[in-house]
Amino acid sequence: MLRDEINKAFEVLKSGGVILYPTDTIWGLGCDATNAEAVEKLLKIKNRPAEKSLIVLLDIDSKLQSYVNEVPEIAYDLIEYAENPLTIIFSGAKNLAPNVINADGSVGIRIVKHDFCTPLLQRFRKPIVSTSANLSGEPSPKFFDDIHPEILEAVDLVVDFEQENRSVKKPSTIMKLSPSGQFEFIRK
Repeated sequence: MLRDEINKAFEVLKSGGVILYPTDTIWGLGCDATNAEAVEKLLKIKNRPAEKSLIVLLDIDSKLQSYVNEVPEIAYDLIEYAENPLTIIFSGAKNLAPNVINADGSVGIRIVKHDFCTPLLQRFRKPIVSTSANLSGEPSPKFFDDIHPEILEAVDLVVDFEQENRSVKKPSTIMKLSPSGQFEFIRK
């Protein structure tokens, strides 16, 4: 049942663990974005260099100010009117694990609308890391069945929700937004 899966994921996140979970885009690896040890564990599972950036999920745009020094007004319009999942790279990240923040002080954040992620984020009340559930350098898994067995074995919880989903999902659009409101697309 969905509520049980959310409760299990909540407990794992709270204890500093790593979950494998469905998102509004592709399957992701996640952990508490404010816990540096949890992020380190996630990076080890993925075999990913620490300098590669991570995306953080939030359930509602009003929480952006807790993790970004200056949120340009246009960000709220971009989030509201985006037709597809949108990750925005903001400068001036704060209150996140140092290994989630990019070397230039920025962080990519996506406000997620999803049957599993949204209630989990509401319950956890902290941002969650979301990075594709693949080993670094390998292609991102389109479906649950494409996830490498090494990842399935290494995580603390494999969420039992949407594993049979065969609708084609793709990674989010990524745009970089400066405090002045200027933006550029990084990935469309």
